[in-house]
Amino acid sequence: MSILVCGEAIVDLFVSIDDGTMRAQPVLGGSPYNVAIGLARLGVTTSFFGGLSSDIFGAAIRSRLVAEGVGVAHAVESARLTTISVVGKDTDGQPAYAFHGEGKADRSIDVADLPKELDKDTRAIVMGSFTLAVEPVASAHLALARREAGKRLISIDPNLRPTVIPDLARWRRQFAEFLPDAGIIKASDEDLGIAFPGMSHREVTANWFAAGAALCVITHGAKGAVAWRPGRDPIVETGRPVETVDTVGAGDSFHAALLARLDQYGLLSREGVAALDDAHVSEVLAFAVTAAAITCSRRGADPPRLAEMPPNPANADTVRADAVR
Repeated sequence: MSILVCGEAIVDLFVSIDDGTMRAQPVLGGSPYNVAIGLARLGVTTSFFGGLSSDIFGAAIRSRLVAEGVGVAHAVESARLTTISVVGKDTDGQPAYAFHGEGKADRSIDVADLPKELDKDTRAIVMGSFTLAVEPVASAHLALARREAGKRLISIDPNLRPTVIPDLARWRRQFAEFLPDAGIIKASDEDLGIAFPGMSHREVTANWFAAGAALCVITHGAKGAVAWRPGRDPIVETGRPVETVDTVGAGDSFHAALLARLDQYGLLSREGVAALDDAHVSEVLAFAVTAAAITCSRRGADPPRLAEMPPNPANADTVRADAVR
């Protein structure tokens, strides 16, 4: 089985000024890029669909994906430049972001660039971040989701970026277009607080279930995560105590691990996800929380490898059989 990850791969440029001297450090990133690497490190056959520039940054991104074992046959090479997210500090010392992305390679994918046909063993498609809402790539992703939803599980992480999508009303309308095809929605409590102020998580997820989702998972940072399902009580998994270095990429590692564990069980389908019982949901959630905690324990978006994670439960084959009865 394999997973196709769709979206942006960009460069985060960390800029600091010390004693009048400016220093800059480029770091390869982007939420879908991180998810793709996280999946590959967990032993999942993974490929990436997105616009990659022919510039030096795009070449570095492609090289890194290949080195991590991520397939790039569906990546679309472009003469357009790589998006750069400049990360500095404001006057209060808090991170400040400035995106230089208009017209860049990752945003310029259109419907004509969609893979004509996916491999038969592609069981899931991952989408997320700002490429859900900027054109023309948003329309291309929506067309892909609508084309493939009947055959493959669609998992979406809104990973909201207000600095890129300042018009939240427009973002909500665009995001709603994806809901009927989304089997899994993974979001952070921070995302929901920005996108749906004043609404409880129960209210938000109820709307998503009414639109067609089978499983919604909300991460709560160091507190852990909660899985919501239609007509069922939420499943809570507490966070893992770690010495946090930073939280960069933790949510992406969580998303990758969530899907990887379902893949290990052979349950990467809407039917498999919808039929999971409480015990199995809890186990999958625990695996994802552990992956996020490991990522937080080291610098940058550095997701864990399979050897660092808890082994498959002794009853994994039973899970496969029982979960879909």
